[in-house]
Amino acid sequence: MSKLETALVQLGNKTDERTGAINTPIYLSTAYQHQEIGHSTGYDYTRTKNPTRSVLEEGFAKLEEGDAAFACSSGMAAIQLILSSLFRLGDHLIATKDIYGGTFRIFDHFEKAYNISVTYDDCQDVAQTERCINENTKAIFLETPTNPLLQEVDIQKYANLAKRHNLLLIVDNTFLTPYLQQPITLGADIVVHSATKYIGGHNDILAGLVVTKTPALSERLFEMHNASGATLSPSDSWLLIRGLKTLALRMQRHEENAQQLAAYLQEHPAIRQVYYPNKGGMISFCLKDANQVKSFLANLNLIVFAESLGGVESFITYPTTQTHADMPKEERISRGIGDDLLRFSVGVEDADDLKADIEQALQVVSKV
Repeated sequence: MSKLETALVQLGNKTDERTGAINTPIYLSTAYQHQEIGHSTGYDYTRTKNPTRSVLEEGFAKLEEGDAAFACSSGMAAIQLILSSLFRLGDHLIATKDIYGGTFRIFDHFEKAYNISVTYDDCQDVAQTERCINENTKAIFLETPTNPLLQEVDIQKYANLAKRHNLLLIVDNTFLTPYLQQPITLGADIVVHSATKYIGGHNDILAGLVVTKTPALSERLFEMHNASGATLSPSDSWLLIRGLKTLALRMQRHEENAQQLAAYLQEHPAIRQVYYPNKGGMISFCLKDANQVKSFLANLNLIVFAESLGGVESFITYPTTQTHADMPKEERISRGIGDDLLRFSVGVEDADDLKADIEQALQVVSKV
């Protein structure tokens, strides 16, 4: 089998036998001709199946070593697909306590609207997590590393726990991508991505991806994917195919830069704490004085203050007013997301330029 780097570059190649096109064609047609009743080319209506989206889904399933993939209109649509396909009234799931604010928001909605309860746990101690399981528990939902505190969770240990209790293990792999982590090979049943981030990689697409381990799970998600219609457009599917071709190169540079920036921030006198798992391109850090956050962000010149991550450009996000703004303040603070915390998506620029930008911004703040 080809190495992952090769599989990424070759994704979509040799899929158009009629023309031999190297670049995957964008099939914009919404409908496909039937020669007669009962005859189909395999494509009937684009919501159900589209040739461009099929290239993406089939290729991505192989990258995550799963059975099937489902391309959705956003990362949140991908999570909603899982919830609406697999959970019913009264079900219970366990999720990492440190979790993306948007995921917290949709879980909160399902709790209120459908009585699907969620228990949040640090997921650092399997025995402690096991005590959260009850007769209605159906799944464990992990982010690893978590968002925004970048805590790692041992997927294999939690896969064993899930198996012992006949639970599904769902892993959000947005931060590491299949280049750095393949949860299904470690025992997960479902992998979810906000493909808007590293998979697309250029801050020009909104997308989500779900990968299932077994045909039985694939069938259930396919039915809801088709029924709900929250599918990815052909043009956006093409953008993800294009992004995946450079994923290995980008992730290597993201990680190299992040390691340098984490070391720099850990030694800086204006920084109270740095969170970095020594892999991937995401860093979170706390200023010593939360009152300086506003001025620090305003004085960045190269790094962009914006609410996203995973693009080639470096972004710094303020969880308090952006990604976790919908989380009640007391809840947010109790989870360790304080007003001094910043999340840094380290881009592929020159690392010294990134350090210099942070340094000059901190110097301005210190003089105020």
